[in-house]
Amino acid sequence: MHVAIDGPAGAGKSTVAQILARRLNLVYIDTGAMYRALTWKAIQLRISLENSDKLCELAMTTKIHFEPLQGQQRILCDNIDISEQIRMPDINNQVSILASHSELRLIMVNKQQQLAEQRSVVMDGRDVGECILPHADYKFYLTATLEVRSLRRCQEMKQKGFEADIEAVRILLQQRDESDSKRKTGALKILNDAVVIDASAMNTEQVVQRILDYMGEDANALPAC
Repeated sequence: MHVAIDGPAGAGKSTVAQILARRLNLVYIDTGAMYRALTWKAIQLRISLENSDKLCELAMTTKIHFEPLQGQQRILCDNIDISEQIRMPDINNQVSILASHSELRLIMVNKQQQLAEQRSVVMDGRDVGECILPHADYKFYLTATLEVRSLRRCQEMKQKGFEADIEAVRILLQQRDESDSKRKTGALKILNDAVVIDASAMNTEQVVQRILDYMGEDANALPAC
């Protein structure tokens, strides 16, 4: 079974997808974290995020994979656990630049499809339902208002010890939305065959339950964790 969850930044996709995968006993793949990991490595190597050719070379030679640890999924880049580093503000502010390169996205989509081969997965990102898993059994588009997403992102940053100005975060998310929706390859969009869930007035558990309810008997037929 393949479950695709797409949506804008700050909508809560990763949290929902991770919980859903655990409930359904499926593999969770965070495609956004893969772009973040590559952004982190490019910065470490001082490769310009505008240099498409160098970034494509980097993507081809970089090993990015996931490993479960104490109920949480960790992301490793060339066997280095960078789960915390890729959530830092500097990565948040720059990942959309790297992700905008069409040639790079084709390489990453291929890597993501390989991760899903012969596996039942819950995968979240921006272009999962359209590009990575076009034949997914279920496609969901998780969203929330810009104001709600900004507030949640601020709370998340403060919990990690960073200062957060809600207006600055709102502007950044708005710019990210525009960048994600206008890029040539893998643009953020609502697909005709996707179920739209507006999580503005819902908590994480309510969103997960909405998805499970929609999946109905298919969710119940999967082996319990």
